[in-house]
Amino acid sequence: MALEKSLPRSFNTYMRPGLIEEYVPLADKNWFKTGGSARFYCAPTTPLEFQQALAFADTQSLKICMLGEGANVLISDEGFDGLVLRPAMQELREKPVDGNHCLVYAGAGVSFQKLIDWCLSNNLVGLEEFSGIPGTVGGSVFINIHYFEHLLSEFLVEGQVIHKTTGELLTVPHAWFNFGYNYSTLHENNYYLVSATFKLKKVDTVQAAYARGRSDETIRHRHKRYPTINTCGSFFRNFHENEVTLISGGKKLIYVAYYLDKIGVKGELSVGNAGVSYQHANMIVHTGTTTTQDIVTLARTMQELVLQKFGILPQPECRLIGFKNYPLLQL
Repeated sequence: MALEKSLPRSFNTYMRPGLIEEYVPLADKNWFKTGGSARFYCAPTTPLEFQQALAFADTQSLKICMLGEGANVLISDEGFDGLVLRPAMQELREKPVDGNHCLVYAGAGVSFQKLIDWCLSNNLVGLEEFSGIPGTVGGSVFINIHYFEHLLSEFLVEGQVIHKTTGELLTVPHAWFNFGYNYSTLHENNYYLVSATFKLKKVDTVQAAYARGRSDETIRHRHKRYPTINTCGSFFRNFHENEVTLISGGKKLIYVAYYLDKIGVKGELSVGNAGVSYQHANMIVHTGTTTTQDIVTLARTMQELVLQKFGILPQPECRLIGFKNYPLLQL
């Protein structure tokens, strides 16, 4: 329901009705389709609304959880006792740089696949490398999405961010993000993304059609290899080189799916209605009637089996939201 009377009076005068809501279910806002409700929930459509929501959280001393399309999260059955922010800024526009390139500005709430399709319709190529990866612009920049040899950071030139407590809006360059594999400065949770600007190549209609064909084929390939519903994608991150000792072809075996394949969980191990996908050993799926606790129990069992056989402990890539105590195994 919309929160109005319980807001501090100073916010009532200029905050649009219903901007902050109470006790909003989150199960329909993440790919696992599990989890409880948000104590408070906001989907800001402008930077001003974003500032208002952050000011409300600061005044009420609330924890903040950022949520995009919910494709890489596991939400506690108890929900989140704070403010869930789901940016909904949808602006898209381009600005020519020269005869060969354009800058594309995208709001943090834009679906990344929508951005790709919009770019291809405007003869702008580059981002199609990430076709089929679920998420918003905000979530994609946060984790620096990647596919094979490409990282999103190759295309981002600047972003607009907002400070968690002051609400200050800053335009920051590429270097500010300190991008790494599955990492950006945004992980420090002091700033949140409002928008991102990408530099893309301008091509003719034939080249754009070719890029669209590659995009469609990438999506087809992903759907064939990976489950696309009731999952968070890869549940565990790959190991760091210092965490493993096995070597193949002169390189450390860092891929967690290799170890999960070796223990035989793919398509076999399950807890309740949650099970390891038959398509990929590092992906948990369910029938749509499970709980977060079933998924946690299954993930812990996977950890235990890898630890027993190889002496290493998989760690989640999936973000864990709303848990009062850390639910998985730790060394």
